[in-house]
Amino acid sequence: MGKNLLIKKASGESVPFSRDKLLGSLHRAGASDKLADSIVDEIESWLKDGVSTKKIYTKAFNLLKEKKNSLAARYSLKNSIMELGPTGYPFEHLVAQLIKKQGYEIKVGQIVQGYCVSHEVDVIATSPKKQFIVECKFYNSRGKNATVKVPLYIHSRVNDIVRRMKLNPENSTVSYHGMIVTNTRFTSDAIDYGKCAGLHMISWDYPAGNSLKEMIERYGSFPITALVSLNNTQKQRLLDEGIVLCIQICSQPELLNKRGLTKSEIKKVLAEAKELACNSADVNS
Repeated sequence: MGKNLLIKKASGESVPFSRDKLLGSLHRAGASDKLADSIVDEIESWLKDGVSTKKIYTKAFNLLKEKKNSLAARYSLKNSIMELGPTGYPFEHLVAQLIKKQGYEIKVGQIVQGYCVSHEVDVIATSPKKQFIVECKFYNSRGKNATVKVPLYIHSRVNDIVRRMKLNPENSTVSYHGMIVTNTRFTSDAIDYGKCAGLHMISWDYPAGNSLKEMIERYGSFPITALVSLNNTQKQRLLDEGIVLCIQICSQPELLNKRGLTKSEIKKVLAEAKELACNSADVNS
């Protein structure tokens, strides 16, 4: 069943339903073979021609949630990142922490003087011999990709900043690099230009082995918006106070006090946060 049915993507494009693709996404969320097969079987029995990918995602999410909150949270990671908006600051914080995990000192939201003009830089990541000037392109809806205009613009900004940096003899041993991180995808010409210009390009699923999704899972840096045990209002209040990652809740459980949560609800939130983050990351980093 479902082999010949067409489903509609967020872009409006119709594509064939793929059982293997859905199984893969469920497995990546941590579902066992048995659980993934049962969920896909149920979805195929419900599926109709023209159903949106969003409705399929919602049904799979709810079925996972019935089994285990942390499975549903991992499955909903892409949506959870989009829920970090509407401002881009929480996403910048997430990106900064991912880079910090790789041994860099980080600064977020800096004004940097270039050779010609000053620039607001989302993240500056520094090691003794290397510095990354990082632009974060955050989109809070599906179907939006970063086009070639993004690396064209960022490349010119990076060049202006680096030109001034190199006027200082103390910076002669430091190599400077531009980086763009987006939570969706780059168009093919954006990637081509980025490669040609020497920019480091990171999107939801690019590059293979070091994409945004893979880094979040590798370092356990899940956003609090992934927590199924919190409602949207509770998540937004935490974001408003600069609490972006589950790891912050793991290391400081008291952050959940005075949030209108009962003791049993706090216990549930902490258990889910630990399953997502604390068991795969250093809470003291």
